[in-house]
Amino acid sequence: MSEPTAYQQAAPVCPRHPDRVSYVSCQRCGRPTCPECQRPAAVGIQCIDCVREGARSTRMPRTQLGGKVTDGRPVVTIGIIVACVAVWLLQLTVPSLTNDFAFAPVVGRAEPWRLLTAAFLHSPSVSAIYHIGFNMYALWVVGSYLEPLLGRLRFAALYLVSALGGSVGYLMLVSTPSATDPIGQAWRTPVVGASGAVFGLFAALLVLNRSLGRSTTGIWVVLAINAFISLRVPGIAWQAHLGGAVTGAVCALVLVASASQRLRRFQLPALVGVLVVLVAIAVARYATVNPSFLA
Repeated sequence: MSEPTAYQQAAPVCPRHPDRVSYVSCQRCGRPTCPECQRPAAVGIQCIDCVREGARSTRMPRTQLGGKVTDGRPVVTIGIIVACVAVWLLQLTVPSLTNDFAFAPVVGRAEPWRLLTAAFLHSPSVSAIYHIGFNMYALWVVGSYLEPLLGRLRFAALYLVSALGGSVGYLMLVSTPSATDPIGQAWRTPVVGASGAVFGLFAALLVLNRSLGRSTTGIWVVLAINAFISLRVPGIAWQAHLGGAVTGAVCALVLVASASQRLRRFQLPALVGVLVVLVAIAVARYATVNPSFLA
């Protein structure tokens, strides 16, 4: 009767699948690796455990401003556009939606969410499709550039904070009812649109490009044209545009100031700080208003 040889007794087996003999070893840890656990490497193969460990230890590449490098597809920008278009279509079928979520200073204290939800609404009329059309086109143009530069999370934060800044700008700059204006038309007029947030993105782009040494001429031209339209065309809330632009510029300055690797972890908390300041400004503004002028 033949007996097992020493070679047969020492046959290597895969640590993850002990029932499988494997004569192929991982180039990193040297353990036997069966075909199911093999992963191609620069030289030879690695086992699945070493590949996972390497992925955890590899530092994620970052942009100059600290955002994670992505495939370049602006998914947040696309998501915002889809959300705005979907809400606009819903506005056409549910007329009360606009009045329920548009922002007007008179109702902002009692329903503060309107300061943000108004940025996802637009003029609820097919004849006014230019309103949402222009805003979404501008958002696509600037978002496709800014989102890969900042990273998805920072870009989303910039957009939302700028949207809130637009509403706060409108709140701060319109006049309250008074003896000369007892009705307080502007105080009671609701505003909708992503324009404040888009102005914030353009202002942020201006600051960021200057910090990176890139051309800003085209951005100045776009801002100048839009500022002229805002001031000359009736029915446009230029106060919201200004508020969004100032907020976007401040957010960009925060991102630039904390762009170094040592300070990047403070970028998102700093943007939250800008958000808190905006809330404080709105609260202070309402504290100065006669309660009879509030809903």
